[in-house]
Amino acid sequence: MTARLLSLWSRINASYWFYPAIFSILAFFLALGTIALDRGVASEFLTSNKWLIPARPSGASNMLQVIAASTIGVAATVFSITIVAVSYASGTYGPRLLSNFMEDKGNQLSLATFIGTFVYAVMVLRVVRQEDESPAAVLNGDAMPGFVPQLSLLVAIFMMLSSIGVLVFFLNHIPDSIRINTVLEDIGKRLIRQIQRRFPHEGEGIDWPEVRTEREVRAERAGYIEIINFDGLNEIAEKNGGRIVLFVEAGNFIHPPRSLAGLHGMGDDKIAEKVRDCFVLSGLRTPTQDLRFLLDELVEIALRALSPGINDPFTAMTALQWMGAATAELGTRVLHESANDDEDRVDPDTAPVIPLTTDFEGYVAAGFGAARSAVATSRKASLCMFGALENCADAISSDKRLAVLREEGAKLLAQAESALSGPDLVEVHERHRQFLRHLR
Repeated sequence: MTARLLSLWSRINASYWFYPAIFSILAFFLALGTIALDRGVASEFLTSNKWLIPARPSGASNMLQVIAASTIGVAATVFSITIVAVSYASGTYGPRLLSNFMEDKGNQLSLATFIGTFVYAVMVLRVVRQEDESPAAVLNGDAMPGFVPQLSLLVAIFMMLSSIGVLVFFLNHIPDSIRINTVLEDIGKRLIRQIQRRFPHEGEGIDWPEVRTEREVRAERAGYIEIINFDGLNEIAEKNGGRIVLFVEAGNFIHPPRSLAGLHGMGDDKIAEKVRDCFVLSGLRTPTQDLRFLLDELVEIALRALSPGINDPFTAMTALQWMGAATAELGTRVLHESANDDEDRVDPDTAPVIPLTTDFEGYVAAGFGAARSAVATSRKASLCMFGALENCADAISSDKRLAVLREEGAKLLAQAESALSGPDLVEVHERHRQFLRHLR
């Protein structure tokens, strides 16, 4: 249940309807509350004060109509601008970045502010009564022909002024959010936060034993594994006195009859069904538990930037630098995921769940390795990648992981030898020698 709630929240978080719906509901009840106060003492109090000139019914009606019409018009414009920006970014930087822009709280809250102001203005407009021969002051609610909710009108004016401020913010936020440096920074920082959250302990890793399984839990439908409920798997294994060996990890595409997990010491059909329910599948990859998805975004931007049609090595260099920062963070972490956050108490021989986790070499291959072929075609990008590998080495103390970086540097040199020539290749050779000296 927890995993499915997380999956539902990730979908809600990447939607343009959730916050506008929440703001509309809040505006609806706010209007009811301020109107109730106006029918009580608020409107009479504000009308009787000399420092505030009360609004007449015709003026209040016109003002509320202007607020409602303008805010819904601006909301439509904001939505159109957002869609154009999202289309441009996904087409320029890659379709996988669409979810990043859909989750942008600046766009969501801007749209929600205008929708909420529109709902509030319409709700207040419906109770404004035109004056006939009666004075504008309210004595007994809105029973008299002329009624102006003075407090509600002031709140509507305040919301309108707030909407103007939000519009100014939005007009600055949109061009800033689609700048490539901002896009890369958002991806890089999010990747590092995810690494720190999922792998909170420093160290080299855990050597998991091979466990013989008596039964396999197979997939019943196709899709990407979005979330694995490790808490639920641990509870199932501990309750039944067995062990669960995972054959997949978040981000893998599975389909029948592929196996999700193996059971040791447990063979009941109900247990297998409970284990299957701990895997949430969807039609697309998400960064909820899939670190490689965020790495793939950096790789995709680097590959597009180094393509012959674009030829933008500086964007690729920025992507490589963020990739290096994330790889350095991975290089210092115990790359083991489970429900237990205290690695000191994890005994590989008795752990109830044995996960399938990408090792450091796998993450390096998914990042630097995936971009290597395009990086090797550019002298500047190749030099930048050696620098990023050096920076990773400064943070890593494991000889095994340093060997992975050394091997990646050798592969980059070999790739560059087939793509570059002349002084460019000589400079790359010299940079590789400096890289090796730095690692020693």
